[in-house]
Amino acid sequence: MKLAEDFRWIARDVLNGKWKIAVLVGLVATLLGAVEGMGPEVRVNIDAGNVDASIEFAGQTIFTTSGGPNSEVHAFLIGSSAYIMIAGLIMGALYFILGSIISVGYAKFNLMIVDRLEGSFDHLFAYFSHWKTTASAKFLKNIYILLWSLLFIIPGIIASFSYAMTDYILAENPEMSASEAISMSKQMMEGNRCRLFCLEFSFIGWAILSAFTFGIGDLWLTPYRQAATAAFYREISDTWYKTYEQ
Repeated sequence: MKLAEDFRWIARDVLNGKWKIAVLVGLVATLLGAVEGMGPEVRVNIDAGNVDASIEFAGQTIFTTSGGPNSEVHAFLIGSSAYIMIAGLIMGALYFILGSIISVGYAKFNLMIVDRLEGSFDHLFAYFSHWKTTASAKFLKNIYILLWSLLFIIPGIIASFSYAMTDYILAENPEMSASEAISMSKQMMEGNRCRLFCLEFSFIGWAILSAFTFGIGDLWLTPYRQAATAAFYREISDTWYKTYEQ
């Protein structure tokens, strides 16, 4: 049974000579919403006395503006608040759907990397014809995790690990329904949730170092983590290529 350090070693090994394409694909995937908590976010806060708007990426503020009650920024945002809300809902829905498609495509890319095959940008956009399935899977996962989290935070965390392999399953079985992929992930993760937690926790040192670079280090950390997780999927799904079979 492989440990976290084994999956990290495999990730480094398969990324050797492929860091450039992995970093570029990871960056595009992140911008398009494939990596949870790493995409761009637009925040607008309006109150009676002030208005603040900002754009954040990977937890870092890259643009911000504010204005008092008599400023042009305040007047524009107050007057356009209804349109901004409607546009935000539409853009949010479209970004959600796009992110679900790219998430499965990014899973496929990382599986190709782990299998020592040629991964490319094309894999990111290979599942547009399955957008209903990918969006349904992402929606159901979020709902299930939310419902479990209402009981207490720990069940929510456990649920998130239970459904963690859904994108990889859909990447290799796009004909599956969202519910089938989620159920298979839950079954596959029985007895493996702690192992995945240990794998993710093993990157905490790199994550802390990346924070000191204002997120720039994530350009390399993201493909490193994703390749290690793809290797983890290969083992628990028993679909290893001969290179790393024990």
